[in-house]
Amino acid sequence: MISDWLTMTAAHDNIEQRDALRVLVVEDVVVNQRLASGLLQKQGHSVTVTSNGKEAVEAIEDAEFDLVLMDVEMPVMDGLSATRAIRRRECKLGGHVPVVALTANADRAECIAAGMDAYIPKPLRADVLRATMHQVMGI
Repeated sequence: MISDWLTMTAAHDNIEQRDALRVLVVEDVVVNQRLASGLLQKQGHSVTVTSNGKEAVEAIEDAEFDLVLMDVEMPVMDGLSATRAIRRRECKLGGHVPVVALTANADRAECIAAGMDAYIPKPLRADVLRATMHQVMGI
């Protein structure tokens, strides 16, 4: 039974690695940065971390990402404002990068209204992250 689970998990991780994504994690709390990065890297994804919305907007101007995991409450620029800035940029230049809210306090409707594609409540759980990524990315 355990060996079957390990085989299924290894096969799933291989599938994930084949579909590696470039993910931007936008989070001001170091523990949450490490958790999200670790979960994503374990799935074979490439991770870039920024500490606030302003840094996230700048990172998106400098590099291409397949997915953004965005905290909502941060200093300098919050996640809702950053997502709105990303969406304004996309209106001018085209394209669409999925933005997923990571938050313990924000209202789901408020996140969607700001242009976020999905919402993951904190504390972050690997199974919810994986399911949301599959939903948003279609992988």
